[in-house]
Amino acid sequence: MSIHTIKMPDIGEGIAEVELVAWHVKPGDVVKEDQVLADVMTDKANVEIPSPVQGTVLALGGEVGQVLAVGSELIRIEVEEAQTAEAGAARGLERATAAKVMEPAGAPPSPAGPALRTQQPTAPATRVTRQQPAAVERDEPSPADRPIASPSVRRRAWELDIDLKNVRGSGLGGRIMHGDLELHVAKHGAGVRRALPAAAPVPTGAARHDEQQVPVIGVRRKIAQKMQEAKRRIPHFTYVEEIDVTELENLRARLNAQWERERGKLTLLPFLVRAVVMAVRDFPQVNARFDDDAGVVTRYGAVHLGIATQTDSGLMVPVLRHAESHDLWSSASEISRLSESARGGKVTRGELTGSTITITSLGALGGVASTPVINHPEVAIVGVNRIVERPAWRNGAVVPRQLMNLSSSFDHRVVDGVDAARFVQAIRALLEAPALLFVQ
Repeated sequence: MSIHTIKMPDIGEGIAEVELVAWHVKPGDVVKEDQVLADVMTDKANVEIPSPVQGTVLALGGEVGQVLAVGSELIRIEVEEAQTAEAGAARGLERATAAKVMEPAGAPPSPAGPALRTQQPTAPATRVTRQQPAAVERDEPSPADRPIASPSVRRRAWELDIDLKNVRGSGLGGRIMHGDLELHVAKHGAGVRRALPAAAPVPTGAARHDEQQVPVIGVRRKIAQKMQEAKRRIPHFTYVEEIDVTELENLRARLNAQWERERGKLTLLPFLVRAVVMAVRDFPQVNARFDDDAGVVTRYGAVHLGIATQTDSGLMVPVLRHAESHDLWSSASEISRLSESARGGKVTRGELTGSTITITSLGALGGVASTPVINHPEVAIVGVNRIVERPAWRNGAVVPRQLMNLSSSFDHRVVDGVDAARFVQAIRALLEAPALLFVQ
């Protein structure tokens, strides 16, 4: 027997350190070759670290939430002598494979170039493992195999009382995604939803002294760092304007009644995308990215629209590329695809980078007004609040109208207040007279 030390592998992209977000083993556990040992988080992805050997875990090299440097000790495993040489030869292949899976094939480059690249965490965990021959299709996974799934997928499966061994994974290396759970439920149904253990009842009026400490790790830490960086570096100002979308909603209803079956359903968002695309023609300073280290603002002719999307893993911003080239229906289709990919853990790194301006909306929960945080290094973000029917004075009479606020934030170093106001007013004019959206 000998002791095999597994060090934090070089997973490419020039990453020097990672955050340890989950352990799947503990000292004393017997692990198999390729069994997942831990999950680590880089600036761009959640990565699973598998075991290159079979043996018994002796010691763990860090605690959840700790930042580990590439090359530092991750775990020690007691193994048979014959495995040590084989594991060493495999590590080079693992690093090469990791570099490939971290960069999706055909991903479009960031328009800002390397100096302005926005690094955002992604939800899908990317497994760093040796290349394996294609698996032979089978009806059910072997009970001996440990299903590959992220913590959020395992949590969801537990809530639905689904045994992951009975779910076929569609992700890399057979990884089980959220969409696979939904497909399984659609085919076989789910068990009884389990509830979390209920907290002890607190008598009315009794003083409470309980506390709970929640570590900020993984995707949540990356989001916190991103928001802190944006607020620290960007002097925000927010401009709120009320928009009458009554005519727009009437048009949307008519278009859906006539074309929904053939072309798909239209929400408000594709109309707003069209309005933003048309408005930035006259206000190119808002469709830009600011490299404040170099002191350079880069304005873009292309409109790569970030669509802020809430997922189980946190807020993500997939990018609708070349929004200026989409009509209403293709825009709606692509937004739907990106949102579903983000929520299902299938969005790629290339789909999460390179935005030049962002739209954020909480839908029916949008509130009356908000102060959205700019997606650094962009200089503008358009926030959508909910539509409310209220009485309004029109042509000497009080009539019901569909009213909505836009709450938009701007980088005051780059965008003057008057230009921001005129930009929002241009969007307002287009949405209140929706026929203008179709006039080039």
